[in-house]
Amino acid sequence: MANTQEKFKTVIGGQALIEGIMMRGPDKDAVVVRKNGELHVEVSPRKKARKGSVKTWPLIRGAVGFIDAQITGVKALMRSADLSPEMEEEQELSKFDRWLEKKLGDDKFQKYLIGGAVALGLGMSVLLFFLLPGIIGGLISPLIPNTLFLNLVEGLIRIAIFFGYMLLVSRMSEMKRVFAYHGAEHKTIRCYEAGLPLTVENVRMQTRKHPRCGTSFLFVVLILSILVFSATSSLVLMVIPNLEMILGSLLYRVVMILLKLLLLPLVVAISYEINRLVGRYDNFLTRILTAPGMWFQNFTTNEPDDSMIQVGIAALEAVLPEEAGTDRW
Repeated sequence: MANTQEKFKTVIGGQALIEGIMMRGPDKDAVVVRKNGELHVEVSPRKKARKGSVKTWPLIRGAVGFIDAQITGVKALMRSADLSPEMEEEQELSKFDRWLEKKLGDDKFQKYLIGGAVALGLGMSVLLFFLLPGIIGGLISPLIPNTLFLNLVEGLIRIAIFFGYMLLVSRMSEMKRVFAYHGAEHKTIRCYEAGLPLTVENVRMQTRKHPRCGTSFLFVVLILSILVFSATSSLVLMVIPNLEMILGSLLYRVVMILLKLLLLPLVVAISYEINRLVGRYDNFLTRILTAPGMWFQNFTTNEPDDSMIQVGIAALEAVLPEEAGTDRW
């Protein structure tokens, strides 16, 4: 697809939903879902950290922003599921869910569901992309005595699992429309950054790939984890060279896996700063940094139809700031 040259970069970003799109602007969040042929639009004010707050400090803001994005994304996804025609029929709650709703009340029950969904999603991601490669690395460690090389092998296993997961999910029929909405979200933002009127025709000509996509962010996390984990493991062994002999082989592997898990927030925080960097600038270096993640978007985005593009346009227009230009990166 052709890509019109961008004139500026915006902080506006989004997420594909079930038959819809969420957009996050500087001041507002919007959820737009196509329901019975019509566009259902919900706009809510966005909570922002105070200037000078600890939450806005470099590195710290990355971890905070990541958690906030997960919570907001799950809320929007659950809302789109409620609005989806296929989900309109009320599903019977389990006895445990009915008991919780009765004890906690509807608002607290919703918070419980969202918190549980976020925790489950993060837990599965850590298990699949970090714990599992660490366990496999521990099993093959007798064959690879060099710590740096072992971390590299673990990293390659992590990337292979990520690629396999993306490939598998992209082939699921239920996800093809979601990924098409993902493409519509990217195309709409690209059109807006090109300074073109937000029309279906203008949006359609844009590329469905965007450097600030969550897929690119996750790939940066995977690559950066190899560097951080390798450097940290080497440093620990420099300080305590006989650590494996002191702890024993099994306990040593467990300790190293736990150490890598403790370093994950740092990896996410640094990846967030890199994502901000490539989102703000467009040069040879940033194109190299975003190239792998952009390639992976071949699996996480599909070409949308015009009705999906209309959803993207409505979602972006709903979060545009009142003062033009205040959303520029």
